[in-house]
Amino acid sequence: MTESTISRNSTSEGYKKTLGRRQMQMIAIGGCIGTGLFLGAGNRLQQGGPSLAIVYAVCGLFSFFILRALGELTMYSPSSGSFVSHARQFLGDKAAYVAGWVSFLNWVMTGIADITAVALYMHFWGAFASLPQWLLALIALCIVTGMNMIGVKYFGEMEFWFSMIKVAALIVFLIAGTVILGSGMPIAGHETGFHLIADNGGFFPHGMLAALALTQGVVFAYSGIELIGTAAGECDNPHEILPRAINSVIWRIAVFYVGSVVLLVCLLPWTAYQAGESPFVTFFNALGVPYADSVMNFIVLTAALSSLNSGVYSTSRVLRALALGGAAPRFLGAMNSHSVPYAGILLIAAFYLVGVVLNYIVPQSVFEIVLSFAAIGIICTWGIIILSQLVFRRAVARGEIVAPTFRMPGAPFTSWLTLAFLVAVVVLMACDYPAGTITVGATPLLAIVFVIGWYLTPSKPPMLMPETPMSPTLTDMVMHERPEMP
Repeated sequence: MTESTISRNSTSEGYKKTLGRRQMQMIAIGGCIGTGLFLGAGNRLQQGGPSLAIVYAVCGLFSFFILRALGELTMYSPSSGSFVSHARQFLGDKAAYVAGWVSFLNWVMTGIADITAVALYMHFWGAFASLPQWLLALIALCIVTGMNMIGVKYFGEMEFWFSMIKVAALIVFLIAGTVILGSGMPIAGHETGFHLIADNGGFFPHGMLAALALTQGVVFAYSGIELIGTAAGECDNPHEILPRAINSVIWRIAVFYVGSVVLLVCLLPWTAYQAGESPFVTFFNALGVPYADSVMNFIVLTAALSSLNSGVYSTSRVLRALALGGAAPRFLGAMNSHSVPYAGILLIAAFYLVGVVLNYIVPQSVFEIVLSFAAIGIICTWGIIILSQLVFRRAVARGEIVAPTFRMPGAPFTSWLTLAFLVAVVVLMACDYPAGTITVGATPLLAIVFVIGWYLTPSKPPMLMPETPMSPTLTDMVMHERPEMP
């Protein structure tokens, strides 16, 4: 049995396979460029200075490993259920249940951060300054919910243009910044150059611990990379398109994240950037180009809408996968006439209303409050992807599954290394008082809620899977397959 002949998971049934090559490429870009860079980078630069570039590079490498692991699983069985379907097949129903609801928690928190970002960006313009932050968040929610109700073709087209705007903006910044840096032109009374790093405390102005503390925020910045696995279930030719889209992510991370941060701290002292304002807006404002800051603010506004749009799309598909597996109420599996899981979209929109309320109660703190909770969801989701890939590889080694042609480099060693990295991120979060400590401390309570939910869930009907032999258990994998240390 080859990859091209493997049947699709039942979670993809009912969807229209209308996402093409250019849309999948831009969805891959959109997944790794969002509000974490455009808005969160200002706060992170304030906290850790130029060390942010190093943290972006390290976290970006592990994000690429995670994406390659997901790519292996998706090439074997493309499904709109994505990692939920893979977890059910290789780890069992309980793992799929946890994967789905943790992802739901992640995207609820991420979506709240996104609608908060939209409101903050709108306040940049005086015409909207008098409107309350919660009202702008509500308007953004209504727009994106409507976008997702009209069909995946329109979602893909909107995401294509959203991502195109983001990429074009970053390219303009990179070109302008490189020209200014190369010419030595001063900005706002500051001489540009790499000396700005040394003159302002070096790469670690607040020490190594401050740099490590940035990790959870940077992990949040990459939180959308797994979206491409979900979109593969509605792609017209995933086996050809998916590998190219995934492989292009690593250089995008290197250029857009690491390159942008290095340029930012070489063009202005890192102390010039602040929380609540995009560092790119700060740069163009300091440059003195008429309306340049407004143009950039519009661009980062579309980035926030793109991230929010992707979150609604991804979560609604995950909820339908859970419903089809019996791990969520059956009504969440309902589709409308446009082949869209409308019940899941409406449920996630209802939870996003909590974000609107938070924007009313604590408008100054809502972004950081939800960030820590989103980071926990991201880490759990990525961990389940890696565990599924390890069990998948174990089945391949036993000859039960044909070896994939698209493989995670260095596996299983890189798989175990990635799991160790994710555990380290959780430890760092626990040390980040108060937000991170409270979040990690609340995780056992979340686990109790999941356990209660599992036993309250009706008996789960079997989900249709590709016809493959029984996969080994997680215990078998842990006991019998250890990575060889170099």
